[in-house]
Amino acid sequence: MGNFKERLGKMSPKKRLYALETLPGHLAQSVQGERLHQLLTDFDFIEAKLDAVGVQALIEDYDLGRSSDVLLSPEQTEALKLIQGAIRKSAHVLERDKTQLAGHLLGRLLDFEIPEIRSMLEQPKQSKNCLWFLPLKANLERANEGALRTLTGHTNSVTAVAIASDGKTAISASWDKTLKIWDTETGRELKTLSHTNSVTAAAIAPDGKTAISASDDKTLKIWDTETGRELKTLTGHNDWLTAVAIAPDGKTAISASDDKTLKIWDTET
Repeated sequence: MGNFKERLGKMSPKKRLYALETLPGHLAQSVQGERLHQLLTDFDFIEAKLDAVGVQALIEDYDLGRSSDVLLSPEQTEALKLIQGAIRKSAHVLERDKTQLAGHLLGRLLDFEIPEIRSMLEQPKQSKNCLWFLPLKANLERANEGALRTLTGHTNSVTAVAIASDGKTAISASWDKTLKIWDTETGRELKTLSHTNSVTAAAIAPDGKTAISASDDKTLKIWDTETGRELKTLTGHNDWLTAVAIAPDGKTAISASDDKTLKIWDTET
């Protein structure tokens, strides 16, 4: 795959995009495990796919390589898992600045003595035609250690976070007067919900369809997480709200306040 960039350069923009979007899936479906593995460990492909299609589509390509139908060896599967983990950990940076790809892969993978990873990391060293900072040793958190992904979007301190029981949806609260609903698998921000003052606490029902938030504006709000629609505003506290929790059935909530009280609420009424 060493001439992958050259081959792409000879294609029309339309064919180039089509190849980048479909080639990994085609190789997986036709059980060409070795070619798929070569593609996903080729820096030229990784860079081109990121530039043309975006970071999430690139991350999902590695799931194809880890399918049992593709018949890769454990060592090959581990290499793909590490590369995917490095890209996922740096996704919030790469979404803003794709030119950081080489530095982030080097910073997260230099410590791994895996031949195909070492070979992949040599490619940008040879091909860079501009000044750049080349890490000489791993200088970022290693792939698949610590946080899996970083979610960004709030403009002030994040005060609370809750996650649905299926692990696929999360909600965060912030002093920026908003809540944000997230898809934890893709890191995508699904909705932004607003209070008139800092949001201090949030809870989400087990089914992930309803959330409740508490604010310095002395109210709680119940939300439909799928539409982002405000269902109800609950009033009764006469000071800041400090915490909120919701029962497993989603029908009862409890709030805490600086007014020295807790209140129990029927979320449906």
